[in-house]
Amino acid sequence: MPQTVIDNVRTPVAIMNDDSKTTVRSHQPMRNSQSGFTLIEIMVVIVILAILAGLVVPKVVGQSDKARVKTTETALATVSNALDMYKVDNSRYPTTAQGLEALTTPPADAKNYPDGGYIKGGYPTDGWENEMQYVAPGSGGRPYDLFSLGADGQQGGEGQDADIYAQL
Repeated sequence: MPQTVIDNVRTPVAIMNDDSKTTVRSHQPMRNSQSGFTLIEIMVVIVILAILAGLVVPKVVGQSDKARVKTTETALATVSNALDMYKVDNSRYPTTAQGLEALTTPPADAKNYPDGGYIKGGYPTDGWENEMQYVAPGSGGRPYDLFSLGADGQQGGEGQDADIYAQL
């Protein structure tokens, strides 16, 4: 019996009988070519994705806030080191009025000031893109207070809004 093979799939072929009638014969039954996902399979996938999102999203969201705090602590340490270098060169820390600008632009009374200042490209901001606060002399007998106002940009606060001070 003649058959045509296309891509390893047998298809029925029309054959002429002795009495001039056309018949179709095949050894294999015709296959239904429709395929897809059932509603239950789709729902199972959605439930699995929801469970994974429920486990991963809270951990990722918390990391953003921790990264901002860590960025702020690093920036405070960098500026604190630059302030210490300023003191070594000039025998004192900048005044509150001179502020952190004294690290990038030489004040009139600066004795020894390096080319380019103590921090290249300007002093860094905190993790929330707010300017750092500088007060000299500092509280509690410290030579200065260097701190970030936290996420809310206001004095005080709790959690992410809490002020972050440089460790002297």
